[in-house]
Amino acid sequence: MLTVGFANQIRLEPPEGVTAEVPDANTIVVRGADKQKVGQFAAEIRAKRKPEPYQGKGIRYENEVVRRKEGKSFSSGG
Repeated sequence: MLTVGFANQIRLEPPEGVTAEVPDANTIVVRGADKQKVGQFAAEIRAKRKPEPYQGKGIRYENEVVRRKEGKSFSSGG
């Protein structure tokens, strides 16, 4: 089960031959022999809360760089 900032927890079952471990609160480790199944399950986990460019929140892959965007700027001119 994942708690990724929503009111309800998200339940995902890994496919056969794939294991998911949570060594700490900010890390999910997905392992398995079939590279395609591992990648697909990792993509399903990431799709539940994609990284967003304004606040940087969300689930991202290890060493993934999310380009940050500047928010709205309010000018003092009227």
